[in-house]
Amino acid sequence: MRTNLPTDLLRSFLAIVDTGSMMRATDHVFLSPSALSLQMKRLEVLARRELFQRNGRQLVLTPAGRELVTAARKILELNDHVVGSLHGEMLSGLVQLGMVQDFAETLLPAILRHFSALHPQTQLQLKVAGSAELMDAYSRSELDIALCIGRPADPRACRLAGMVWLGDPALAEAPEIPLVLLDAPCLFRAAALRALRDSGRRFRVAVETPNLSGVRAAVEAGLGLTCRTMLLAEWARLPEVPPGMLPGLPDVSYTLWREEEPTEAGRRLAELVQTALREPVRQTASGKEGQGLCPWTKLAP
Repeated sequence: MRTNLPTDLLRSFLAIVDTGSMMRATDHVFLSPSALSLQMKRLEVLARRELFQRNGRQLVLTPAGRELVTAARKILELNDHVVGSLHGEMLSGLVQLGMVQDFAETLLPAILRHFSALHPQTQLQLKVAGSAELMDAYSRSELDIALCIGRPADPRACRLAGMVWLGDPALAEAPEIPLVLLDAPCLFRAAALRALRDSGRRFRVAVETPNLSGVRAAVEAGLGLTCRTMLLAEWARLPEVPPGMLPGLPDVSYTLWREEEPTEAGRRLAELVQTALREPVRQTASGKEGQGLCPWTKLAP
């Protein structure tokens, strides 16, 4: 006998995952805490697996719960697309999206391919720039969505990511460490310089460039070391400097800025961006969390 997973249960399940608690999720699904709890018990019966575990006062996803998150998002996206098509509600209009280069080089192609397949009538306007420039554009209402890199305490942080040193490990043993850095202002540049100064290591800026393609080329050529998150490192296939060879680096946050009252197309695109940022992490050589590429990278348009 086939088992059907009702979409209302899946929406409630994802609301808990996205908000981080059952209490906060009630505001999104318009259910009482007891009704929402009953829904999750029913979903676990249908799935024949525990989806959440208690860790103190926090709800933590089980392995089965993490597996269901990915599947639930795909099911609901397809459901909403089909219903919209049948009702003649194909999304259209303009959505203005801004991203820092890290995400434009790694996540953006798969996000755009997936979004355009679901909503082909929507027009996208893209801006790739540094976080400061994107924030300025967002404040002037020139962007509907801005995906940036900020400090860990940023209130709009979607997740934290550890910085790692990248490049030829032999350069980390040089008396004067050569660096490949983006032009200021840049959180990664500031963190690298501060870490080396605080540890007393000598360094020189061997290459400065305004874009990540320049950073990648210079590091691949062996001109110096740089620091970034594993998201870029995996995409660019840059080696990680083993831990202990250079001073430690701080975390950064991936921050998502979106309109409080977005258009339906803007809301759908923001959800796809959030889904990409929630990909399961892996451990780097330094023990920090790295991040896989976008979950739709291998999906056909």
